[in-house]
Amino acid sequence: MTERAPVLSVRGLSVRFLMPGGRRVAAVTDAHFDVAAGECLALIGESGCGKSVLASALLGLLPGNARTAGAARLGDLDLLTADERTFARTVRGRLIGLVPQSPAAHLTPVRTIRSQLEETVAQLTDVRGRTALRAAAEAAAERAAFPVDHLDHHPHELSGGLAQRAATALALVGDAPLLLADEPTTGLDRDLVDRTVDELRRHVDKKTDDQSRALLMITHDLAAAERIADRIAVMYAGRIVELADAADFFGAPGPRHPYSRGLLDALPDRAFTPIPGLPPELGDLPDGCAFAARCDRATDACTALPPLTATVACHHPHAALTEAADRA
Repeated sequence: MTERAPVLSVRGLSVRFLMPGGRRVAAVTDAHFDVAAGECLALIGESGCGKSVLASALLGLLPGNARTAGAARLGDLDLLTADERTFARTVRGRLIGLVPQSPAAHLTPVRTIRSQLEETVAQLTDVRGRTALRAAAEAAAERAAFPVDHLDHHPHELSGGLAQRAATALALVGDAPLLLADEPTTGLDRDLVDRTVDELRRHVDKKTDDQSRALLMITHDLAAAERIADRIAVMYAGRIVELADAADFFGAPGPRHPYSRGLLDALPDRAFTPIPGLPPELGDLPDGCAFAARCDRATDACTALPPLTATVACHHPHAALTEAADRA
């Protein structure tokens, strides 16, 4: 996957939801990837493909009807077998810093942002004393481009963009070895998107005690992914269908999976051509390739499920060496 030492190593991670009537929803299926020290891996795909469910599995936040399989190792700890006590005392904030998709639900509504930052600083760092905590909270706010003059506001007094930046500031406090950003640019204009992801990238590049951090960014914002990611993981219908270096993915030779190519071709600054059709329901997946019904390269071979071989799960991927010629 990567030659650098992994901070997070995921092997065969699957999540199934048990529904009334015995129905099962395959939200994530057999995910394999590493996130290395000093690296940003962007997990991209359409809404509903399982990206945020995967994030919830890593944080121990799945509902009671979820069943998991596989392994997700953060150092010596398997996140899929850890109990709630371990997550609460060891993982969240200290080993994994979360930038949530819905900051309004993440922030405590009856407390000011300053109060929440000061409490987080006190819990996750050695800073003590009222003056020092106040200064540390303001520094954390500035790191996430949150205006200091809004620190005494409550969450309901903030715009969506400011709430997202407040949540980002909280996630950065503990200097966790893994930062998990779940749609961190939701509600932000383009300039603030760039500032937010640049700050996340700085967290990766910053070394603490000679240790680099890792970033797993879940996003459908391909421009944000292109700006800061080292590698790209593409998820479709609960499965990772492609892993690629970001430079190759967004440049030449380009993505190999037809779905990945379709995501890029749908961008306004490219072909601006949407992918036809809709993704399948995760509770009613076909036996073979889930993308076959939308794919102009589908053949009879696609009635069988393609394995993730090397970097792509497809019976007829675009050839890496001829991709540039294909686009010409």
